[in-house]
Amino acid sequence: MLSIKDLHASVGGREAGEAGRGDGAEREILRGINLEVRAGEVHAIMGPNGSGKSTLASVLAGNPRFKVTSGEVLFEERDLLALSVEERAREGLFLGFQYPVEIPGVTMANFMKAAVAERRKALGLQTLTASEFLAMTREKAALVGLAPAMISRAVNEGFSGGEKKKNEIFQMAMLAPRLAVLDETDSGLDIDALRVVGEGVTALRRKDNAIVLITHYQRLLDYIVPDYVHVLAGGRIVLSGGRDLALRLEAEGYDGIV
Repeated sequence: MLSIKDLHASVGGREAGEAGRGDGAEREILRGINLEVRAGEVHAIMGPNGSGKSTLASVLAGNPRFKVTSGEVLFEERDLLALSVEERAREGLFLGFQYPVEIPGVTMANFMKAAVAERRKALGLQTLTASEFLAMTREKAALVGLAPAMISRAVNEGFSGGEKKKNEIFQMAMLAPRLAVLDETDSGLDIDALRVVGEGVTALRRKDNAIVLITHYQRLLDYIVPDYVHVLAGGRIVLSGGRDLALRLEAEGYDGIV
């Protein structure tokens, strides 16, 4: 489903300056990522701060701040890097943000109605009727413990950190992507919200989709059990294994393994 070969990416100009590099010179962040993700699999990517985890998610989603300098990314055997952000979404790529943005003036209902319509159009499916869409929103909101009243509010406006993350998984449930890249979904969640979000993601796992889960901590993997765990450090995947690798990281820390 997803094939990444020797991927190199940089950030430069104004963004590099804002990141603390005063000269604003281009800075390489990803230094040769190789990863194969097949349908039905969950891959967890772990690593210390600054290792390139969120950059990898941003590159896959098409964030223009990052420049791919070399390498190849195939999604369903198509050149992902040649697709626009909108085309990637229509093809079934979903990104769960580490810091979900607020969209004042746009209700969740209208936002999701437009997004679902575009996704169904790309799949050659008919647009849902109003009653069908309402039934779907209620079902998927219940799946992730999102209060129905949230759907009538502006996107993420006034939401708590936990509500924003539940909202991300609600969007994932509504869009049923082929590949979901979840960037630190556990960030800012208390133990109850972590369980609800984790169980919601697990419920969305299918034989024909895949999940790439970016996280610092093993605790999320108690609820979303990965098939593979990869350690990213210095812009490269330096170690891969099963769930036991995450447990080792929890016990020994990155310095003890990487």
